Parts: sequence; structure tokens; C-alpha cells
Amino acid sequence: MRKPSRSKTLRLIRFGFAAVLLVDLICPRHSRAAGLSPEDEATIRAVSKAYCDGWLSKDAEERVLRLFAKDAVLLPHHGLEPVTGEEAMRRFWFPKGGPVTTVTKLTQSIDEIGGSGDVAYMRGHHSVSWTSGSGPGAPATSLSGTFLMILRRQPDRSWRITHHMWDDPPPPR
Repeated sequence: MRKPSRSKTLRLIRFGFAAVLLVDLICPRHSRAAGLSPEDEATIRAVSKAYCDGWLSKDAEERVLRLFAKDAVLLPHHGLEPVTGEEAMRRFWFPKGGPVTTVTKLTQSIDEIGGSGDVAYMRGHHSVSWTSGSGPGAPATSLSGTFLMILRRQPDRSWRITHHMWDDPPPPR
């Protein structure tokens, strides 16, 4: 059997190197740079806390909406249609002329945070309570369920929510 020529061997080595590099680029989970840094994970956890704190504040509308990218998408519970963009989110959560809704409790327990580069996700469980209307007779509601948030690092290095999905038990029939 003939030995391959030196130039053919070099071509095979180059091809092998290029193939390994291509696989490394296509499959980032195998890359040394994959995953989030501890600082990114801490910042993403802080977004969850700011989200809960925002809903519990007197200026919930501004504090909650500033955590989202301008083109963010809400995927509400029970198969409601997606809500896209800041103004649509404002109308969905803070309708003008609607009953005064006050969130009285909101907690999120994070079960998983992951991502790579400038995209991350956070999923877990939530518990929320609120009143609709004002005064002592305002009806109170409480729900618990699951959530998923996708976040993107912004040019200023902050993390903003780009997609938010939640669910809770379906309403009784």
C-alpha cells in the first residue's frame, strides 16, 4: 500500500482541524465559552427580584415595563394571544379605565437559569395575589403556576426580558 503524499496529509490535517472548529462553532454547548458567567447569573436573578419588587411598588407600570426589551413578547396563560411590544404590554397589564388592580404578593422561585453569550433563560414557579377594585370589598385572587423568561443582553450590558410566558391552573368550569 502506498503512503499518502505529504501535501495530502497536510490537507487531511487542515480538513480535520476545520471540521473540529466548525463543530465547535455550530454546537456552542461544547465550546469552552458556552454558558453564563456567575456575574451574568447573579444579574439575571436580580431581574427576577426587580420584576417581583416592581409589581409590588406604587409605580408598578414603569418599574415592570423597564425590565423588558421594547419589542418584548408576552405569552399569557391559558392560550391567550401573544402581546408584542411595550405599548401592547402597557394596555394588557395596565388598561386605561380598567379596575384598579393591586398586586399584593408576588414571588418567583427559580428552578433553572441557563444560556450562552447574550441570550439567557430563567424558568421556575410563581405565586401571585392581587385585588381588583378599591376599598375593603375589593375581590382578592391568588394563583400559583410556572413561568419562563428569555432575556437578551443589551448594548449597555444590562439584561432585558424579551419573552415572558406563564401559566397557572385553568379556571374552574
